Amino acid sequence: ERELTVFFSDMSGFTAMSEVMEPQTLVGLLNEYLSAMTDSIFLQQGTLDKYEGDAVMAFWGAPLSQEDHARRACWAALDNRSRLKEMCKAWEAKGLPTFDIRIGINTGRMIVGNVGSQQHMGYTVLGDAVNTGSRLEQANKLYGTHILISEATRAAAGGAVDAREIDLLELRGKKKPLRVYELLGLAYQLPQARLAAYRLYEEGLKAYRAQDWDAAEAALRGAIAALGEDK
Repeated sequence: ERELTVFFSDMSGFTAMSEVMEPQTLVGLLNEYLSAMTDSIFLQQGTLDKYEGDAVMAFWGAPLSQEDHARRACWAALDNRSRLKEMCKAWEAKGLPTFDIRIGINTGRMIVGNVGSQQHMGYTVLGDAVNTGSRLEQANKLYGTHILISEATRAAAGGAVDAREIDLLELRGKKKPLRVYELLGLAYQLPQARLAAYRLYEEGLKAYRAQDWDAAEAALRGAIAALGEDK
């Protein structure tokens, strides 16, 4: 049992895309996509756990210990989206469909090691903290975000990244809600105007929780005006 950071990613719209593409074209596109995503993970010295169709599972902090495992996972996620944007430009030019990805990251205590049957075993992570990472990936659908990280990951990544608090998310079977954040970018890389708009959103969220409705509305309307489409 060790404290690690787990990473889940999934393509949005893959099922619909697979229904209209020729199998060979689909496999070629999927292989290109998974190769680029894996490069990001390996660049940050992550451990690739598995592919499940278009989904990717990875983790940091094992087998080799990494004190900055949360930071590495966050940087890999941001690099994933950056690489995908470039690939989408090339695919669009060829008349191929484009898509987006959702990523969930969580840091916590996990069981790590070889798990499986007498015939075959795989090196993987298990536990409640792992399940939470998977559910954060899925929660992106609810919030219209691309990368959701837990409070534990946000704290561990520290000043290496910029993020904004999104909500207190109640997960089924949990007694305490989880504070979740949207991963925005590398530290000091976002335009100041956009970063200020995200901070305005956080002010609105704080005022909303304090039931200061006028202040909340003013801040949130200001954030919408600055950010445009922001579900």
